[in-house]
Amino acid sequence: MASTASSSSFSPSPHTHSWKRPPPNNNNNKLHFLFSNSNSNSLFFFKPSSLSFKPPPHPQPIKFHQLHDSVHDNLENSIKLTHHSPQRIFIQDPPWIASLFLKGMFNKANKELKLESKDIDRRKYNLLRRRQIKAETEAWEKMVDEYKDLERVMREKKLAPSLPYVKALFLGWFEPLREAIAKEQKAQQTKKHKAAFAPHIDLLPADKMALIVMHKLMGLVMMGNQDGCVQVVQAAVHIGMAIEQEVRIHTFLEKSKSLQRKKTAAADDDEMSKEKEILRKRVNGLLRRKRLVEVQKLLKKEDMKPWGRDTQAKLGSRLIELLTETAYVQPPLDQLADGPPDVRPAFRHRLKAAAKSPGQKLVKNYGVIECDPLVLTGLDKTAKHMLIPYVPMLVPPKKWKGYNKGGHLFLPSYVMRTHGSRKQVDTMRNIPGRQMQKVFEALDMLGSTKWRINKKVLNVVESIWARGGNIAGLVDREDVPVPEKPPSEDLAEIQEWRWSARKAKKLNQERHSQRCDTELKLSVARRMKDEDGFYYPHNLDFRGRAYPMHPHLNHLSSDLCRGVLEFAEGRPLGKSGLRWLKIHLANLYSGGVEKLSYDGRIAFVDNHIDDIFDSATNPVNGNRWWLTAEDPLQCLAACISLSEALNSPSPHTIISHLPIHQDGSCNGLQHYAALGRDTLEAAAVNLVAGEKPADVYSEIAVRVHDIMKRDSNKDPATCPNALLARALVDQIDRKLVKQTVMTSVYGVTYVGAREQIKRRLEEKGLITDDRLLFTAACYAAKVTLAALGEIFQAARGIMSWLGDCAKVIASENQPVRWTTPLGLPVVQPYCKSERHLIRTSLQVLALQRESNLVDVRKQRTAFPPNFVHSLDGSHMMMTALACRDAGIRFAGVHDSFWTHACDVDRMNQILRENFVELYSKPILENLLKSFQAAYPELTFPPLPERGDFDLQEVLKSPYFFN
Repeated sequence: MASTASSSSFSPSPHTHSWKRPPPNNNNNKLHFLFSNSNSNSLFFFKPSSLSFKPPPHPQPIKFHQLHDSVHDNLENSIKLTHHSPQRIFIQDPPWIASLFLKGMFNKANKELKLESKDIDRRKYNLLRRRQIKAETEAWEKMVDEYKDLERVMREKKLAPSLPYVKALFLGWFEPLREAIAKEQKAQQTKKHKAAFAPHIDLLPADKMALIVMHKLMGLVMMGNQDGCVQVVQAAVHIGMAIEQEVRIHTFLEKSKSLQRKKTAAADDDEMSKEKEILRKRVNGLLRRKRLVEVQKLLKKEDMKPWGRDTQAKLGSRLIELLTETAYVQPPLDQLADGPPDVRPAFRHRLKAAAKSPGQKLVKNYGVIECDPLVLTGLDKTAKHMLIPYVPMLVPPKKWKGYNKGGHLFLPSYVMRTHGSRKQVDTMRNIPGRQMQKVFEALDMLGSTKWRINKKVLNVVESIWARGGNIAGLVDREDVPVPEKPPSEDLAEIQEWRWSARKAKKLNQERHSQRCDTELKLSVARRMKDEDGFYYPHNLDFRGRAYPMHPHLNHLSSDLCRGVLEFAEGRPLGKSGLRWLKIHLANLYSGGVEKLSYDGRIAFVDNHIDDIFDSATNPVNGNRWWLTAEDPLQCLAACISLSEALNSPSPHTIISHLPIHQDGSCNGLQHYAALGRDTLEAAAVNLVAGEKPADVYSEIAVRVHDIMKRDSNKDPATCPNALLARALVDQIDRKLVKQTVMTSVYGVTYVGAREQIKRRLEEKGLITDDRLLFTAACYAAKVTLAALGEIFQAARGIMSWLGDCAKVIASENQPVRWTTPLGLPVVQPYCKSERHLIRTSLQVLALQRESNLVDVRKQRTAFPPNFVHSLDGSHMMMTALACRDAGIRFAGVHDSFWTHACDVDRMNQILRENFVELYSKPILENLLKSFQAAYPELTFPPLPERGDFDLQEVLKSPYFFN
């Protein structure tokens, strides 16, 4: 075999090596080889010392014949390597020596490289996993250390450090509250008659408990919309739950530490039972091998029992009481008068009167913790300094294997959000794992999607937020002025002032809550922006819809969250991907553009290409075309991605991280149309192919307009609605009715429809009188629901049948139960609640808990929407599993499916195939059979009539999801 400096190459074998001439060397007796593996792009340098080489006197071709014992049996019988340069190198040993030698060298080096790469990945993963464990288990301890350091600085320098507002408040409250809790812990140990919370108050160090109380109560104040008030029962249970959760983690870590130490004194060993000694040895060994999962399983037997609401409420109430006794505020020094300092409690406990539900005149008193206005001042501007224990994970979540087995590494995680429903919890605990296998796998697939922060969009958001917000969907950072009381004694004028002042205060409360929410979302984004990526563990609501477990920054949330999130994994755009990116941008711009054909949407983007480039290069100070979009921040992200592609010399090869959305067309009605097989209804919601998407919202709006047009021509003396119709007829559009149409299949009531339409009318601002606005919304809601009933009669028939079946079951004091097509058992949790009074140190609390009586009305009205939600959740999870098998990255938001631009065509095919597969099953027949099997003594109504729509048409419909 010979090699020259020229670029001779061959490629019959996967183990082929290309040979490269080494750098010149002064030692002519030794020869250097550079071996290059064409598969790994790696170079190996070798300096053989035992082989002798002698260049021939004249350049001539050398032929090597294949030997039967050569490892290169798959090469051709001969290989000619011709030299064209005087600087040539020849190996004159038999070819099988070179073959064996090269293969051995390559295999060894390649194996070492793979091991090294694997080792690097493992080290990186272990590092991230350790960080994740610390984040889940040491968040409060880290905060405790920070406050202790601040206290130390204050004592040493005798000067309060310059801190953000909320941290300054916490620092002032921290030491007094910690001392009060420590005193209470000591008192409960020595008291003869201990309080009910005594066994639990000393399960955590006082400093950690103090921090949890402060942060949790302030978090409720920030996120609430009650003028700085939080209900005592809500706050007490919330704090009790947080303490219990931290006690579990703290206890586990303390046990792990103690079991990891060497044997204690002999006296202690004598007291230890044989079982404890065996357990200690096993845990020691596992900890040495870093087998934390097995440690958790071993220590689970030692785990404490759940506390229950009573215990949580009693402990929480006492801790809140200690906070009200120790936390004080005072105005800034520059606002104080010449008198003594105005020091007053930061929180106070009082009774507040309120209606049991909106619109009711009957009021009741309930206990609240009221926050002093000084505490609220500036709180929304420094909310980012609040501790958020639940953050996206740095490593993929644990795979789900049971009700409470999966998700976070240490934080308590449950596969279903049962909200305390005993029946649903019992069902989930007893279900065989194999029945839930597909559900678990779907949640694992959703949790395995790696995300990252879109830094370009985040920088734009930060810039707008620093300037005061109020654009791009961000709330105004300033309050509206509250009108001053007029000097006049005129009753009408006073009444008008009260109305205006109440309205301004309500708006400011909403703005305060929204500002806190925005700060918390941005706080998480800032914290995660420098990470390579992060993951969202997912779980289910009781109907089987999947949700990310992190509450603040996730892709199910607002335009702000979706705009700053993108896939961490990038994929080349491809030709089809460039097309889908343009369609996606048009969809986000909305305003009717999303109802054009695909070609029409692409043309819209092409016509605004200069605006798109300007938006991408100068988003804050340019023409700001992106701000006119319905989803401005997502539109900006799409503008940036598209401009990067079009500015590239090869747009199709640009790496794209942007998720492209495919949304169902009024998805609830799509599921009803598939159940009812009604051809007209199927066509109305794009189950049938069309030149452009059918728009059911516009069709309903036209019908509502026609009804109101007729009413407006009637005599107001005989038709009371004539004047309302005249006020509304020019305001009817797609947007006004969209939410009501969308939620009608999910059981929206007349009151719900009225409130939805009232909000849209308020946004238009053409009706300023509040009383007229209310009556107009009532009228519009009735007309919209009537128009809906005219079009979707088959859907109404199925909804009525589902409701009737639920009524039959609930009348026997049984909750409605069913199993989704993926095997998830569902139990409707609606039971009549009973008041359970417990005496706490603050007040007597009335805790609500489910009784043994089901709520017949709610079981009936909620079943149709819940059943359809369970079907759309099944469709989403089936699609997720099929995308996993196809190697496609997938994220789902109920009826909106996301993937990379290059994979949209494949995902579209998959989601249609799975929809057809889902509804090819006899879903209603199976449901009826399950009811009849569970309640053989009951009589159920016959199945509703259905049409003859061919489900295969869905496979050919381009706008089914679009």
